[in-house]
Amino acid sequence: MTSPSLRALLEHVQSGQIPIESALEELRDLPFEDLGFAKIDHHRALRQGFPEVVFGAGKTPAQIAQIAQKLSARGDIVLVTRASPEAFAATQVAVPAATYDEMARLIQIDGAKPKLEGKVGVLCAGTSDLPVAQEATLCLQAMGAEVVSISDVGVAGIHRLLERLDEIRACSALIVVAGMEGALPSVVAGLVSIPVVAVPTSVGYGAAFGGLAALLGMLNSCSNGIAVVNIDNGFGAAAFVASILRTP
Repeated sequence: MTSPSLRALLEHVQSGQIPIESALEELRDLPFEDLGFAKIDHHRALRQGFPEVVFGAGKTPAQIAQIAQKLSARGDIVLVTRASPEAFAATQVAVPAATYDEMARLIQIDGAKPKLEGKVGVLCAGTSDLPVAQEATLCLQAMGAEVVSISDVGVAGIHRLLERLDEIRACSALIVVAGMEGALPSVVAGLVSIPVVAVPTSVGYGAAFGGLAALLGMLNSCSNGIAVVNIDNGFGAAAFVASILRTP
């Protein structure tokens, strides 16, 4: 339940359009609904501006489908990250309107979508980084942001990045995704005056250590204005940027 929907419900009670008993039924499961294996946080949007997002890894398809159905029944937009095709198949049986992005491994069910002011650039260093960048892009769009996606602009061919510099500088914030040595966020942050959220990916050969080299490189950047999220965490980057755009 979002702040506008709660306000509308209370106004309808005040005007007599909705009986008190009906309003109580709608509010019965606030602030959470206990499914036994999960407690769904129906107050998340009231506190943070966006409904609870489900982390699909480690959950069974049946559990994911039930959680998604309960969230969707409230009219909220539903996102399930790190979801398998099997989880999507089960979710689509429960909620036929569910869609799936195979690259991002993201299940989405449309619902009430907020509107964020500003434009976000999502840059990725190489094509191998696209799954993480796609997760960030789709989550940002679901959160109400306008997104400009710019791919394959890594430091090995810096001219590819410079060609898009005017477009990049026109954004309100940036998410920069890179594996290997993770150099791209430092370069980008040195060229812009807007927040840069760096996302290290697990892409790379042996000494990349599954993204640890990129993570440490980003944390040790000498460029100002960089925040770093966990390895492969496109959703976390999207949520952080959305909170920036949401701040008055």
